[in-house]
Amino acid sequence: MARRSTPSSTGSPTGPRNRTPQPVRLRRRTFGDFVKAFFAFVALLALVVGVPGALAVTVGWPLPSGAPSLDWLQQEITVSTFLHILTVIVWLAWAQFTACVLVEVKAAMSGVGVPGRVPGSGPSQLLARQLVAALLLVGATAASLTPGLSQLGHSIEGNQKGTVAAAQATPGLFAQQQEQAASTAAALAEQASHAQADADSGTAKAGDTKYYRIQPPEGRHHDSLWEIAQRHLGDGRRYKEIYQLNKDRVQPDGSRLSEASLIRPGWIMEMPGDARGGDLVEMPDTPATVSPEVQQQIHDYAKSGDHAQGGGHQQGAGASQVSLPEQRPAGDGGQRHEQAPAQASDGSSFGLPEALLGAPLLAAGLLGALGRRRRQALWQSAMGTLGGRRGMEPPIPTGDALDVQDALLVGADPEGVRLLDRSLRGLAASLADESRALPTVYAAWLSNGDLHLQLAQPAGKPPTPWQLGQDQTFWVLARSDAERYGDLDTAAPYPGLVSLGTMDDSRLLLNLEAVPGIVSLSGREADRAAVFASVAAELATNGWSDRMTITLVGFGQDLTPLAPNRLRHLDGIEALIETMEAETRQRRGALGAAGHDSVLVGRTGPAQHTRWAPHLVLLAAQPSVEDAVKLAELASDASRLGIGYLVGAESGQLPGAAWEMEITGEGTLRAPLLGLELAAQMLPVAQQRAVVELFVQADPEQGPDGPTTSPPFLVDISEQGRPAVYARLVGSYEIIGLDAPDGERSALLHEALALLLLHREGVHPRVLSSALWPRGVTDDVRDALLDRLRDWLGTDPDGSPRLTADAAGRLTLAESVVSDLDVLRSLYHEATQGKGVDSRVVRGRLLTDALVLVRGPLLADRAEGRYRWLTHEIVDAQLPLLVADIGLALSEFHLEKNRAEKAIEALNAAVRTAPADERLWHELLRATHATDDTERLTALAADLIGRSGARGLPPRTEALLDELLPTWRDGVAAAG
Repeated sequence: MARRSTPSSTGSPTGPRNRTPQPVRLRRRTFGDFVKAFFAFVALLALVVGVPGALAVTVGWPLPSGAPSLDWLQQEITVSTFLHILTVIVWLAWAQFTACVLVEVKAAMSGVGVPGRVPGSGPSQLLARQLVAALLLVGATAASLTPGLSQLGHSIEGNQKGTVAAAQATPGLFAQQQEQAASTAAALAEQASHAQADADSGTAKAGDTKYYRIQPPEGRHHDSLWEIAQRHLGDGRRYKEIYQLNKDRVQPDGSRLSEASLIRPGWIMEMPGDARGGDLVEMPDTPATVSPEVQQQIHDYAKSGDHAQGGGHQQGAGASQVSLPEQRPAGDGGQRHEQAPAQASDGSSFGLPEALLGAPLLAAGLLGALGRRRRQALWQSAMGTLGGRRGMEPPIPTGDALDVQDALLVGADPEGVRLLDRSLRGLAASLADESRALPTVYAAWLSNGDLHLQLAQPAGKPPTPWQLGQDQTFWVLARSDAERYGDLDTAAPYPGLVSLGTMDDSRLLLNLEAVPGIVSLSGREADRAAVFASVAAELATNGWSDRMTITLVGFGQDLTPLAPNRLRHLDGIEALIETMEAETRQRRGALGAAGHDSVLVGRTGPAQHTRWAPHLVLLAAQPSVEDAVKLAELASDASRLGIGYLVGAESGQLPGAAWEMEITGEGTLRAPLLGLELAAQMLPVAQQRAVVELFVQADPEQGPDGPTTSPPFLVDISEQGRPAVYARLVGSYEIIGLDAPDGERSALLHEALALLLLHREGVHPRVLSSALWPRGVTDDVRDALLDRLRDWLGTDPDGSPRLTADAAGRLTLAESVVSDLDVLRSLYHEATQGKGVDSRVVRGRLLTDALVLVRGPLLADRAEGRYRWLTHEIVDAQLPLLVADIGLALSEFHLEKNRAEKAIEALNAAVRTAPADERLWHELLRATHATDDTERLTALAADLIGRSGARGLPPRTEALLDELLPTWRDGVAAAG
């Protein structure tokens, strides 16, 4: 059952924080502490008092006693002058160090804990801080006065998750935001004060010990240690204290508490001595409202806790809560992809992989990247950059690859991706206009078409049209407002967002680069691998980021073909640690040089051109304890640097993990301490292979298995091959051979027929319904349309239907139903690879007939809002290239007989459909030059220059003009 976190009505509410402090344990001062303090005092005395005294005695006052004259400036520089200059520099360094000491002492004595920064004095202030900390360490209240200082130089030990807190308790070292640092120091000081008070008051009496009984769930709300700590201790991050007090003790049902995230109703929890709240029980004076049975259980449980007394005050880096947003009633603005699963409510999915059907953002990213790859292959083939022409048609996938391609077409929600991208960029632009920094975002929820951003901490009122959500940490944008955003030239603010799954019809995207430390994922290896593959594939192809680096370690399937510019595989953890140490140093230096506190600052305002792309590390294999500690140390400052870590673990115990998640065999992603239980988004290994196969087939660098030279469907172009149904798609849409359908359903039937005509290999029924109804449709409506389409197309004279389904259920058209695009492809193929090869006359006639068929762009008069599925097709790239090939072939045919005018006429006809094809303009220049009409050639060159715009002519075009018309540059200058 899905589970959501509900804030308690008692206790102080706390929002998610980007920095989680550790408690400071008090210890007795040792002889070594006094020795350190003595030497620190001597060092401070020598540096603050001894240095100026020594300078005054040995050198004296280095500056001149009077105003310098011009003669003084012309004097020779002596050794004495040089020494005086060095003395001035030493005086300045002493003044800077003394200022650092004063700042650190003031901060320590006042209890602020986060001293201000003295400009340009990083090393000096660090030295001053260490000396002051050592000196004050022997004081009676040093731990509470200087909580941040006592953490300097400490790293995580054992299984404690303290790396995040330890590194972040020294904000001055890394120039962190003052607000976050102040809250961290205050929390540390408060915890230290509680610890001091407990130590002073001695051990609590056994009779004052408090107990809490885990409550049964109410609706979707389940009790958790985090919420118990929130209600009764005032801070959910103290859940680990409760866990340590009760770990491995036998509960009334005979089981034991072994993980902080796994508790059961009826269990009894011993609470820390400062716990407060009406539903706590104290022994032996148990209130009468508690049944005798429960009293006996608590009494028996209390006797088993002697070993745990005093051992429960070690707290890890607690998890920041990620909670489900309040939902509005679903309306017309709901996203299609949240409705798509209803299409298969009867259990019939036609064999398509459900993992991709339920991953709309992932499917849209993969589909868009696949389309770009196929277009790239077409253009590179057409331009001859691959060492030979390979044809216009990419390979038609088969088997699992075909099923995955259909699943991508059905599951993709490109409109949702577009709105998400525009909404985030629009938010960044609005904040930049108001000179406000981007807030740290832990997660984004897509719920009923609305976008909810969950912030790490309150960031004030959001810019219009964003609104505050259920509390100060939620910013909400309604879908109707998001649709008003246009395309913006603004850096993507949160490129690290990635889908994890759904919860109560809301889709969660976690911002990996904002998590304050490592995110761990435990579970079976196969289940973990499916989650990791989904995360990697979506990050590599998503539409709401500009660029990023994704480092993969421990992946069995090579995913690099999805995005070679983003993805990189490393051989092992040793190489990963070496790489990330260098990356971390580089980013810290770059941020310091830019004067930014975090990468978010660099993504808005004047510096946004730097983009500050994230680096996300996905480590599927569990690291050793030593390697995990190293990664945790690197991740302690990662969220500020735009680096995110997702690490696999066989169990939930991973040293240094800030957030812990678990994937179950049933596909549920659980993070109890975050209040999450999701239906996980996964990409199983079979679908991984099929997706990679699609991209490999579309790779423009592929050899003979790349795009083929033959069209998928050849038409009989003789008189005997006259079709029964002829559709004209190139230009305005017309159908010959069928009666006009009913007016109300005509547009839908025409669109369905066009989709089938462009896919002669067959169309999956769910692909057809997804194309016609992007927001979803029920099976009965789809089946009714198919019945009407069959009736409209009718049967051939032999009685066979013109619309049938193959063995796999895919819809196919009979050969008697033909489009002009089919005829166009067949004519060009016959002219260049058939009868036209051996007969010049036949070749000329076929090419001329083909060019006559071109009446404009594909489906030129299509209605607004329809045929959106064409954005997934490559036919819009294929048709201009095919027309250009026909025009070039016909031009060559005429120029062989010196018929330059005929060649120019053919090229001009092709240019109207393919105006961006550089090959056509080159041949047009050559054909015009063949007329020996210089004025005509000059006019054509001027027209070409005017079309080129601000970017100017391509280099190869300039070189050709230099050859054919050497004076063309003079003409351009004269015209200018």
